[in-house]
Amino acid sequence: MHASEVDAESHAWLAASNMLNGETIEHFRRSKIGLLAARTNPTVPRESLRLLNDWYNWLFAFDDAFCEGESMGHRASALARALPPLLEILDDRRKPDADDPFGLALNELLHRICEAATPAQVDRWRITVKEYLFAQVWEAANREVDLIPTPEDYILMRRITGATYTCFALIDAGGGYRLEAEEWHHPDVRALSDMACDLIGWDNDLLSYAKERRNDKARHNLVTVLATHKTHSIQDALIEVSLMHNEVIGAFQARRAALDRWASLPVRKYVRGLEHWVRGHIAFSLGSARYVQAWPDDTRWSHAV
Repeated sequence: MHASEVDAESHAWLAASNMLNGETIEHFRRSKIGLLAARTNPTVPRESLRLLNDWYNWLFAFDDAFCEGESMGHRASALARALPPLLEILDDRRKPDADDPFGLALNELLHRICEAATPAQVDRWRITVKEYLFAQVWEAANREVDLIPTPEDYILMRRITGATYTCFALIDAGGGYRLEAEEWHHPDVRALSDMACDLIGWDNDLLSYAKERRNDKARHNLVTVLATHKTHSIQDALIEVSLMHNEVIGAFQARRAALDRWASLPVRKYVRGLEHWVRGHIAFSLGSARYVQAWPDDTRWSHAV
């Protein structure tokens, strides 16, 4: 199986990048980040899997270093000032500084994606990455003033802050086919992508709640958002998230049936990719030390879910 080999290669790439220190690198190795790409993209060629895997590693590394760290993650102004170099690198308008490991890695990934994708696919990916980067400033601003966002704001922003769309934008390129612009922007495709984002984000909120409530009061977690703004108990909030999740699954199935009446083969492949992501993310999370090691001392939460 290519997955373990690709995971080992990506881990070596991440370690050599100097984006993370030795202790964090070891945690990444135990977390088996590489299995996320394999679980969510089970049919892509090995070379594509390696590229996707490296991109996912960059996202996890950026999240740990910039979004959860005290120096950046709790200071919106500091995080905002750190973005322009990354944005210029993303647009291929400047070369990264020699002492900027995240910029160097992003620059490498950009050029590898350019080799594997069409210009339109690259631009689509660029747009989603920019949205993700700016959304991290929103999260940092919330931490800075100790704010828990409203359910409406959170549901909207969760689709962006989780970087899921940056991964969706590479589904067709990774699979060796292409969605046309009118297909990517079709209302059915956009709705299904949003719903897949919701399902993945809310699954992640349920699976990571125990970890997040220790690290960041779980302020950017749907369980906390509902408990705070709807005066729910944590138990009731967990149940409501599960009910919302089930409603979206039903809506996804209905919208998919509508799409089947007009969709081209590439669109059908893309929607299948969304389904792989929803299922594969759960399988990865349940087997990753990044999440499961947060639960042993407090098993009542897992029973509640």
